[in-house]
Amino acid sequence: MSGQLPTSPVFNAMNFSSEVNTLLSISDSGRRFARQIDNQRWKFTCRYQNLTRAEFAPILAFITQQKGQKETFTIIPPKIKDAQGSETTTISVNGSHTAGDTTIAIDGFNADSAGSLKAGDFIKFSGHTKVYMVVSDVTPSSNAATVSIEPGIIENLSNDETVTYDDVPFTVYLTSNVQQYSLGINDLYNYEFDVCEAF
Repeated sequence: MSGQLPTSPVFNAMNFSSEVNTLLSISDSGRRFARQIDNQRWKFTCRYQNLTRAEFAPILAFITQQKGQKETFTIIPPKIKDAQGSETTTISVNGSHTAGDTTIAIDGFNADSAGSLKAGDFIKFSGHTKVYMVVSDVTPSSNAATVSIEPGIIENLSNDETVTYDDVPFTVYLTSNVQQYSLGINDLYNYEFDVCEAF
């Protein structure tokens, strides 16, 4: 692991996608067969526009340190980094869970707070590098709730693993060994790079 992408300046545009590799076949009778062959991954493009040299240089230096696709690093994406819900406390896993589970018991919520986490929020467990998405709104009862996520957890969860829901870091690697930037009018730099989640 080679650090965290500098948070200033932040990239000002992002393309974001979810990749699930699925084999699909249709029989002569029209029957459909589908099988997932790999874990789900988040992928995104980070785009910087109209940066001065002083703003751009630390970004380029950091990316150069990654040695192409060799290293992994973390990014806290702007705009989507924080939960939309109203949660403010430290929440943690309640009990143990097995790889593949998509419903996770969590406690420590604000008591009976409607919309503590919302569908589309990202969460990360302290023992995992994988980031998961909450797929339905969470309204706890007596400080606890069952949270539905996708994809299913890729490794077992232990009791009391903390759950990050704000400033969620994505562990990623560059998808290309070649990086280039453009220098435009007024000596302003434009640059973008693509990353894929690593776990």
